[in-house]
Amino acid sequence: MADSSEHPEHHYQPDQSGMYELEFPAPQLSASDGRGPVMIHALEGFSDAGHAIRLAAEHLKNSLDTELVASFAIDELLDYRSRRPLMTFKTDHFTGYEDPELNLYALHDSVGTPFLLLAGMEPDLRWERFITAVRLLAERLGVRQTIGLGTIPMAVPHTRPVTLTAHANNKELISEHTPWVGEVQVPASVSNLLEFRMAQHGHEVVGFTVHVPHYLAQTAYPPAAEALLAEVARTGSLQLPLAALSEAGAEVYGKINEQVEASAEVAQVVAALEQQYDAFVAAQENRSLLARDDELPSGDELGAEFERFLAQQAGDKFKDDKYKDDRYRDDLYRDDRRPDDPDDTDPDHP
Repeated sequence: MADSSEHPEHHYQPDQSGMYELEFPAPQLSASDGRGPVMIHALEGFSDAGHAIRLAAEHLKNSLDTELVASFAIDELLDYRSRRPLMTFKTDHFTGYEDPELNLYALHDSVGTPFLLLAGMEPDLRWERFITAVRLLAERLGVRQTIGLGTIPMAVPHTRPVTLTAHANNKELISEHTPWVGEVQVPASVSNLLEFRMAQHGHEVVGFTVHVPHYLAQTAYPPAAEALLAEVARTGSLQLPLAALSEAGAEVYGKINEQVEASAEVAQVVAALEQQYDAFVAAQENRSLLARDDELPSGDELGAEFERFLAQQAGDKFKDDKYKDDRYRDDLYRDDRRPDDPDDTDPDHP
């Protein structure tokens, strides 16, 4: 914790719950029209397909003016044995450690409108205490609306427009989205529970879950991050810079297509997914893609070969840690195999 005697103008103020340390003085968060800020929550760990949540949060922090508001006590919230942080070892000693973080940031959009971003690792422990602390902090800072970011692997092709599932306690905020038909139980996440608890206390809440092609679930997939932030901008009345994500998405799209063209089997998988997607759109069914029960092979069956193929082609290059800012657009799918390497698209090859 910072020493306030050395820096009296800027120090931490712990909250009563012990969940976080608050920076002091707090940033100015009122917009020019007097309204309070929107708070985006982008928590990694439950289902960050396409690493879209991390890409979206990092893009905002790297492209806009960002100021730390509060840092949460990660030791109280994270099970290190289930999600071990990475360390770097060089020759004969350790040279680095990637500290897990969960912080609340204040940012300003392209025209100076302030908003908040809760970003970092999803807590493993003390969900209710954490959510209560976030809610009370949001009330203290005058938050007028919370927007949650989520992802889900889906049997959709990368060659079609990105789709999302929207949810809110005010239907007018998501009127442009097709609602889910029926009821389904899903595994809880901190982000979804935060949305639920905030709504119970009378706050306006919105959430967007982007559908990521399941064969790209472990890949840095900028189009999914761009789709999430486009919805955030529209719903939260924010001006967000998305050009870099759009450019990154175009390059990733081209690299994926190169891999598709290199394998007839992979091309068949994509064609089948396109057929399923197009049939859904043409029928204009008022239900989610998750609820479809076509005679086509299941998404898992269609994507298994594609996922294996891409994983073997790119290996660790699919990890998003390398692809931050402009760097995640470089050589994402470059084929490094030697000419005499065996054809790893052969399903009989080990």
